Amino acid sequence: MGIHVNEIFYSIQGETLYAGFPSLFIRLAGCNLNCKYCDTPNAKSRENSKLMSIEEIMGIAANHSFAHHITITGGEPLIQQEVLDLISIFGSLEVLTQVETNGSVSIANSDRRARYIIDIKTPSSGEENSFNFENINALSSQDEVKFVIADENDYDFAKTFIWKHLFPTPAIINFSPVFGVMKEEQLTNLIIKDALTVRLNVQLHKLIGHE
Repeated sequence: MGIHVNEIFYSIQGETLYAGFPSLFIRLAGCNLNCKYCDTPNAKSRENSKLMSIEEIMGIAANHSFAHHITITGGEPLIQQEVLDLISIFGSLEVLTQVETNGSVSIANSDRRARYIIDIKTPSSGEENSFNFENINALSSQDEVKFVIADENDYDFAKTFIWKHLFPTPAIINFSPVFGVMKEEQLTNLIIKDALTVRLNVQLHKLIGHE
């Protein structure tokens, strides 16, 4: 057994509260969703992957101990059972770790020493019914929720979802404009107009030319 890894790389974190800090990204391969705006299509299947042991991954992480944090992403990382062991090992070693998940898989049984960035898919993704509502009760103050916004329909969906299901929540709520589709200024103006207590989550890595 092992973990299907698409790539491991060291770069600047572009999103979440850790935006701007260097991170070691462990991008896993395979996804159970098919979002229309997916910006990592080469990680959607396991065709472009290498089967790696936890020991191999930990060896690479050890060589990047200077990174501010570890980011486990995908694809969808939580569909691989062994990743739960990897997250727990990082937790035991007190390595600052965040897990980016598409929201369709419950985090309830995942190691809570990691912080979780949970997507709630909007209509433009084509996967707006994929969210696992167990995740709402599992959220803590160290976690974040993310809505990717392509248009005002997505914005209205996100706003209604917050009022119905996330009020109140201890987690930070991010609104992320789809890069090159919705202007950051447009989303900012909507947030200000409606006095929403959400965080504008601009993809910093794309602004500085790191994909």
